[in-house]
Parts: sequence; structure tokens; C-alpha cells
Amino acid sequence: MTTTTAAVLVPLLPFLGAAAGLLLGRRAPGFVRPLAVLPTLGAAALAVLVAVRQGGGEGAGKAPLHAATRLADTGSVPIDLALHIDGFAALVAVLVGVVACCVQIYSTGYLRDDARYPSYAALVSLFTAAMLLVVYSDDLIVLLVGWEIMGICSYFLVGHYWETAAARSASLKAFLVTKLGDVPFLIGIFVLAGDTGTFRISQIVTRLTSSAGTPLDHPTLIALLLLAGVAGKSAQFPLHTWLPDAMAGPTPVSALIHAATMVAAGVYFIARLLPVFVSSAAALAVLAAMAAVTMVGSALAALAQDDIKRVLAYSTIGQLGYMTGALAVDDRGAAVFHLITHGAFKALLFLGAGVIIHAAGTNSLAAMSRMSGLAQRIPDAFWTTTIGLLALAAIPPFAGFFSKEAVLGAAEHAATGHEPAVPTGVGWTVLVAGLLTALLTAAYAGRLWLLAFRGTGERVPDHGKQPVAMNVVLWVLFIPAAGLGPAYGTLPDWFDGKALAPTLTTSVLGTGMALVGALVMYGAWRHTSARAARVPLGAVAAHPDAADAVSEVEAIATHEAAYGSIAGAPDPADPGRLLLGPLHRHAAAGFHLDAVYTALFVRPVRAAAELVRFLDREVVETYVRGAGGAPRLLGAAVRRAQTGNVQTYLGALLAGSLVLAVAAVLVAAGA
Repeated sequence: MTTTTAAVLVPLLPFLGAAAGLLLGRRAPGFVRPLAVLPTLGAAALAVLVAVRQGGGEGAGKAPLHAATRLADTGSVPIDLALHIDGFAALVAVLVGVVACCVQIYSTGYLRDDARYPSYAALVSLFTAAMLLVVYSDDLIVLLVGWEIMGICSYFLVGHYWETAAARSASLKAFLVTKLGDVPFLIGIFVLAGDTGTFRISQIVTRLTSSAGTPLDHPTLIALLLLAGVAGKSAQFPLHTWLPDAMAGPTPVSALIHAATMVAAGVYFIARLLPVFVSSAAALAVLAAMAAVTMVGSALAALAQDDIKRVLAYSTIGQLGYMTGALAVDDRGAAVFHLITHGAFKALLFLGAGVIIHAAGTNSLAAMSRMSGLAQRIPDAFWTTTIGLLALAAIPPFAGFFSKEAVLGAAEHAATGHEPAVPTGVGWTVLVAGLLTALLTAAYAGRLWLLAFRGTGERVPDHGKQPVAMNVVLWVLFIPAAGLGPAYGTLPDWFDGKALAPTLTTSVLGTGMALVGALVMYGAWRHTSARAARVPLGAVAAHPDAADAVSEVEAIATHEAAYGSIAGAPDPADPGRLLLGPLHRHAAAGFHLDAVYTALFVRPVRAAAELVRFLDREVVETYVRGAGGAPRLLGAAVRRAQTGNVQTYLGALLAGSLVLAVAAVLVAAGA
């Protein structure tokens, strides 16, 4: 099998698995799980094969793999079905394949009793195929197809529990907010093609980076239009509000969206087209400001959340901010390195959260803090989640430390003026925000661990062991989350050749900030934990013996009734509440950005709709009713004249004739 054939099969296998699953799901339910797992497993194996054959990538002198066939000759800018596989694409495809395979295997146990599992598994396969198409595609229009398929898949998967109002609202919100960014994104693609005369990404990059290349005519406009779509898809400020609400979907879907698809697509897209953004200093400044606000704001919001999955959701937003920050300082190697390590430990954290929610019977951290023995009930999830949180907090020697330090090192490099294409202010913005976020990340990671696993109170009931498939997946993801960091020495050969090794200054500062954040959180927890025993907060609402997926949907549906808002809980024993002080109320509500959108967009649109309805009903419809009413009245008058009496008709005829005669005489006399 040639490398090109293997690369074509990577997105094709899960697509065929999705089609077969949708067609045979109800007719042959015994084939559903094999059709979900085997094509995805095959795609992951082929992605590894392609990566091995590509060797060290372009940095090691290996030419990227190119293949293309003409899809549509438009007469101006043709559309090609084209592959471009360099080191970036090869490794990201491996990440997508491995995480998707883990999610499918985990789902066989997690949704084992779900009646809608066949459609769910098919949509996950389609989601995977769409992301792999984005990763391998060299044509912007074909990439856009995968980009939009992911959007519709997220709509259906987030709304999997459509019986609950939270899932229906979250799926609609995810679809609309991402589409809001996709409109300028599409315009940006067409403007870029107009400037360069091609949709081929490799040709655009070659034009901008070669010595004989010519600059873009509208670099800032193109970069900002594309950035709007990236902000929506990768949940960056100000289009990030859909991602925390998307936690109403099944936990394996959350793992897939956060670790390897959807939100990763935007970061990967900028990495592929980074020369376009580097062409405009203004675009880099906007990208850096967006990354800084996203990092710090999401970390503060995570510190105030009560739902364990919303903590992880805001964490994803912040970690994506690190990636966009690395891109703002023109280091796509550091960005993709963090994308890969983050995909490993975030998938581990979300899948571990699914086990925790089932064992505790709730998704509320406040409720977990009032029960004991959770770590002993689920030892596999406890140990793997602990490692995942250490990687998230960038504690050495785990993977998150090395990739986050690569980002901070790149920011320091730009801040000290060693990156000519990047303004020093951009470097300082990313560096300062990254260090502050390191402190906050360690704080909310420590809070999650302490509240979930160090609670006091009644012992957690024993719900039985988790399915073997779920625990095996946790340990599989544990390996890259713990040990992927040392790959920083070989990854430059796969990427652009830039060093990814941690620098002394940022390593000391970053690790020091993380340790300070963890220690401050521990001190706050010790101060407030005694209050948990004195302040009962409500009963666990989920059914204790239900299957994992059923337990999760019950926990989501009943959270607000038992503990208050899905985002927070009135818990005086919460150390996050103590540290944030008056800011806690605003952070728990995501700094009221949804309320701002409601005031700026939702209410005006609704008011305009009400005005249109009024005009249609009271003005337009009045004329319509008049147009129909006048003939009806005239017809009624004529109908009353039709009496059927011959004498009346003759009298009227005589009277009419008399009138006409008199009129004729008068006219003649006047003449």
C-alpha cells in the first residue's frame, strides 16, 4: 500500500463506518459496535503508518506528501481534492485517530444501555472523518467541507440528550455561535483566494514565504476575517460562550470535542496558514490580545465553576489560548506541540470525569466535597485523573509542563526582540498572560482534585466496577499524558526546526507560579473545608444504580434544583469562592458575556421580529383583508338585489329606462 493510498483511507474509513452505522444501526444492532470501533481503529493505525513513512517531516529534510485531483474547474480559481501531509499534519492526524478510537471504545461501555447509541456512534465516526479531512486537506474549499460537517455533528452530539432543556439549548447555541464566526471565515477564504489566485494552502504559503513571493493585497482584512471563524470554532474570546454549555452532551463527546476535533481545528488552521497572519502586525496584535483575554478570563471562570465538566471546559478554552498565543508570536511548533499534549491529557480528564460523575452520582463539586471514599471506589480514575491534572497544571515532568514551557519560551523570545516579524508588545502580552494563567490553572486544578477526592462526610455508595473498556482507555491515555513531554527533543524535526526545549527563565517562573497557585488553593481549602460538615447543601439527585450515561443526564437535569445554578453552588466551603471574593459571582456567570449578547443582539432581534409581526398583522394584513372584503361586500349587495321577483325586475328596468330617457333629454337640451 502506498503512502498516498493509506492517507486517503485515513478519513475515508471512519466515513464509511459512519454511513454503514446509520444504515444498519436498527436493522443489525449486533454490528453497531464493530462498525463504530474497527474503522476508527483502522484509521488510527493508518495515520500512524503515514506518520512513520513521513519520517521526521520537513524539518528533517523529508518532503511533504502531495497528491491532488481536480474537482471543479470554476474558470477562475479551481477546486482540487488535494492532500498535503507534512510533520504537523501527520502527528495531528495520529492524535485525532487515537483519541477518537479511545472515545469509541469508552462509549461502548458508557452508553451501553442507550437506545440511541447507533446514531451516536455513527455521528462520532463522521465527526472523526471530518476532522481528519481538515487535517490532511490542501484545498481551502475541501477543508471548509470538513469544517462545516464538524459543526453539524457537534449540534447533534451535544443535543444527544434532547429530552433535557439544557441539551437542546446547548446544541442550538453551539451551532449558532460557531456559524456566526463561519460567515466572515468564508468571506476571508474567498478574499484570500482572490489575492493569491488559488485555494491550495501549500501554494499560498509558498507564495508568502519564498524569496520571489509577493505580499497579499489585503493581509489584515484576510487575517481578521479568518480569525473570526477560528474564534468561533476554537472557542476563543468573544465567541467562546458555547463551549461550557456544550457540557450538556455525553462525556465522551466532550472528550472528543475538547481533545482532538472541533476546537483543535481552529488552532491547526492558523498553524497551516500562519504566514498569512504574520503578514500583518495588526492581526498578530489582535491574536495576542484575544489569547491573553481568553487565557486569564477562562482561568478565573474555571475557578468559580461547580460542575466538574464546566471546570474542564473553561480549562480547554484557556489552554487553547496558550496555543493561539504561541501562534501570535510566530511559533507554530510550540502551538501544535501543546495541541498534541493537551489532546492527550484533556481526553483523559474528560473520560475520567465521566467515571467520577457516575461513582458520585452528581456532577457537583460541592456535593462531592461532602462525601468521602470516592478515590477508593474508583482507583483507576483517581490515579489517571491525578496525572491528568498535574499535566494540566504544567508540573514537571509531565507532558503539559514541556509543551506549556515551549509556548512561554516562544513568548519570551519574541518579547526580547529576537523575532523580527513579531512586535515586542505582542510577546510581552502573551508572556505575562501565560504566567498569570499558569498560577490560576494550578489553582483550579488543585481545587477540582481536593473537592472531588478529599471530601468528608458520608461514604460514597458502591455502584460496582466500571466496564473494563472504560478503565483500559484511561490507562492508554495516561501514557502520553505522563510521558509525551520528552518528545520536545525530536519534534523540531517534524515541525519547522525551531527548538522546543524549556528555557531556564520561563521554566522557573512558570513552575513557580504553578506551585504558588497550588499552595494558595490548598491553604484556602484547609481554611474552608471545616464548613462543609456544618453546611449541608442538598441531596445527590442522580439515580445511584443507573448506567453511566443515565447517571450523567440525571445529574445535569437535576443539578439546578438541588444545588442552584449549573455554573455554581451556594457553597461557603468552596475555596474558590474565598479566593475570588466579590469576583466569584461574576466569574461563575462567565463574566456575564451571555447577558451582554442578550442585550446587544438577542433583544434587538426579538424587538425587530415583534415589529415585523405587528406590521405584517396590522398593516399588510389590513390591506389583504380589505382587498378580500370589498368584493365580498359588493357581492352581498348584488346578491340582495337578486330577489327572483319578475315584477321587481320589470319595475327596475322601467325605472332605469325612464332615468336614461330623462338624462338623454337633458343632455340634448343642454346641447
